[in-house]
Amino acid sequence: MSRTDDAPDEDTRERTTTVDDDHRAADDERTGTVDAGSDGVDANRGTVSHREEKDDARKIVTGEATYTADYARRFPDLAEAAVVRSEIPHGRVAAIDTSAAEEMAGVHAVITPDSPSVPDGAYTSAGQSYPEPSPWDLRVLREHVRYVGDPVAAVAAADRETARAAVRAIDVTYETYDAVFDPEAATAAGAPRLHDPEEIENAQPGAEYERNVMSHVEGEIGDVDAAFEAAAGRADRTVVETEWETPHQSHCIPEPHTTIARRDEDDRYHLVTSTQVPYHVRRQLAHLFELPVRDVRVTKPRIGAGFGGKQSMVIEPIALALAMAADRPVKLEATREEEFHAMRLRRPARIRVRSVVTDDGDLEAIDLSVVTNSGAYGPHGMTASGAVGKKPLPLYTRTPNLRLSAEAVHTNLPIAGAMRGYGAPQGHFAVEGHVDEVARELGMDPIDFRSRNLVREGDLDVASKILTPKEGDGRRIRSCGLDECIARGKEAIGWDDVEQPDEAHRHRACGVALTVQGSGISGDELGAAHVRMNEDGSFVLQTGAVDVGTGADTAMSQIAAEVLGTRPEEVLVQPSDTDVSPFDYGAYASSTTYVTGQAVKRAAEDARDQLLDVAADCLDEPTDALVAADGAVRSTESGASITHEELGYASIYGDEERRQVMGSASHSTDESPPPFGAQFVDVTVDERTGEFEIHDLVFAVDCGVAVNPDLAEGQVTGAMHMSYEFATGGGIAFDEGRPTVRGFREYGMPRTDDQPPLTPILVETYEPTGPFGAKSIAEVPTNGVPPALSNAIRRAVGVRITDLPITPEKVHAALAATGTDSNADVGSDADPEQGDPS
Repeated sequence: MSRTDDAPDEDTRERTTTVDDDHRAADDERTGTVDAGSDGVDANRGTVSHREEKDDARKIVTGEATYTADYARRFPDLAEAAVVRSEIPHGRVAAIDTSAAEEMAGVHAVITPDSPSVPDGAYTSAGQSYPEPSPWDLRVLREHVRYVGDPVAAVAAADRETARAAVRAIDVTYETYDAVFDPEAATAAGAPRLHDPEEIENAQPGAEYERNVMSHVEGEIGDVDAAFEAAAGRADRTVVETEWETPHQSHCIPEPHTTIARRDEDDRYHLVTSTQVPYHVRRQLAHLFELPVRDVRVTKPRIGAGFGGKQSMVIEPIALALAMAADRPVKLEATREEEFHAMRLRRPARIRVRSVVTDDGDLEAIDLSVVTNSGAYGPHGMTASGAVGKKPLPLYTRTPNLRLSAEAVHTNLPIAGAMRGYGAPQGHFAVEGHVDEVARELGMDPIDFRSRNLVREGDLDVASKILTPKEGDGRRIRSCGLDECIARGKEAIGWDDVEQPDEAHRHRACGVALTVQGSGISGDELGAAHVRMNEDGSFVLQTGAVDVGTGADTAMSQIAAEVLGTRPEEVLVQPSDTDVSPFDYGAYASSTTYVTGQAVKRAAEDARDQLLDVAADCLDEPTDALVAADGAVRSTESGASITHEELGYASIYGDEERRQVMGSASHSTDESPPPFGAQFVDVTVDERTGEFEIHDLVFAVDCGVAVNPDLAEGQVTGAMHMSYEFATGGGIAFDEGRPTVRGFREYGMPRTDDQPPLTPILVETYEPTGPFGAKSIAEVPTNGVPPALSNAIRRAVGVRITDLPITPEKVHAALAATGTDSNADVGSDADPEQGDPS
């Protein structure tokens, strides 16, 4: 159970607020909320907390930004590629006739699983640290096909049209096997088996390939069974049980997966690719193709979004194998249809939540079990499935008895991978919907009930370690603005001032859901940075981090500029390139600002110390009397100053000692401070048709100090849109394993005129372990709309939708069911204060 060192009275469950001195940032002794002026800018900062323009914004909107596909013009002999993909959900390639394709004019290479350039070793596409917590179960091209879309052959040709024509000319004969598409059916006796365990390397805990189980993990804190047994014999305990289901979701990235692979003049292999994890891709390609790591270079240009979809090494191996076979540069760019079924998707989940609660409203036990559909292969299967539980449970880490069981199952559907939120959106839908039902069962206000059980600053969050529990182990909560998030979100949505429509059949109500995430992966992150000064006083910043469109490069320049006493535009951030950039794990798990940002801060401090040494010599002043600010170094004693440009020339061309001012640092940490959020939804429901209108989506977020409030607010609104799409979108459907969605039009992603208003609210606290008090923000707003909308509809008309997407048809069916079946699962009692249809 989560406790501070001195636990006050149990009835109130209040906790003292503490922050360990050892974790205070060296540059600032503050805790709690940020001391900011009326414009929200911290008066003590020069660039951090300022609304600087995103450094590539103008290039993007004017079309001047350079993406991976734009590099093609640099290689006049470049070939275009296309892939032959399985047309059946399960079977084996009996024969491939490539003769017609090979005879076509303009075709440079055709590869199949037997081609010399195609490795036959197993690997995982998951862009994770080494050794990857994912099974090595993939082959570059596959003879045993396990879903519609498995790659079986590929072509490199003079142009895209020729490549696609050659793909159509390849004749593949299949031996068809029985297929299975549902996790429950896949684990049943007699189900088709997708994988031979003898062919799997690096199998994950709990794997039972005989039952199509990729992994099974579980953990417990306290004694959950004892809590339920005790509740059965007590009148002052209530047991609530709910079940929830979530579907596939597409990343809908604007820029498709694109890779250019080539052999350079030094016989090294160079890949220009739209990846979130350049260093992981380099390592994995070297392993797969049995190359020295030094002979693989990965360059990351500007990326047109990733959302986790580019945290997997999906097309790079095929592009490299084609480049080897064709002996020329090859560009492979996924089609939009391939993006929807042959790349990666958010994994569907079925979640069961049980809880014990006292009549006073104290949670005594939560038991969460989840089964996810990993599809045909297992990248991210174990970790993302476990995250379904261990991401949201920290909200209620004070609950003394917690248990999580997570199972990832193989089916003959497309591969699930990483996606923004990484299991948390599925888990929050279940946990926050369940918590609302518990509050309703007790007759308590849903906000009051949550507030009674919430994690607090100073707590030891044990829930985040539930899968690896150790006595006294947990995540110390050093910053938490949830109370303010709730208060400000509640006020913004008008929680206490809901006005009912005039029409008797329309009912309005507000719903709420709380969210939590992490800032990187504790104990499994590394970021590095290098800062060097030019003669004119400007700086070059190199990191291995990846800006996937979030504005991370802008934030990094602000952090460096804050330390160096200059403007962000004087800090040139270079794109990631494994030949020249310092190491970084990449852009995932909301790690860039927190992990890489701290490395940038330390590298800039190293450079600043050198800068002050040069200034001390030039000004004949002690270094401890010097400060860097406003593009110069000045003495606090004499008032003398020297500009950065003067110092740049003096350091490199000086008459006496000459040196390059350049700082470097790396950062790893066992900390992963959680950002918190409160999602509110205002909805009106028509009880006759089930149609609903969302008037506003409000998300109040505690992200520590917002390095750039504009960028932070952009992250919130973008994530809310993605969350809204998960809650209400059309989703991806399959007909016997064959995808029915081939593009945006069929997918049903909300358009501009469908999107409700989005209101972001930044609640700035100070996280003592983060750079200038910052923690993450990119993923935590992705988690809230589905449960908040489900909760709002429940309050409005008394029915509960427990499976996504939430549609008028489901609401109408639920309302009809309550009128004919008193035992209907949806329930029938609306909130008496908001939206009662009676």
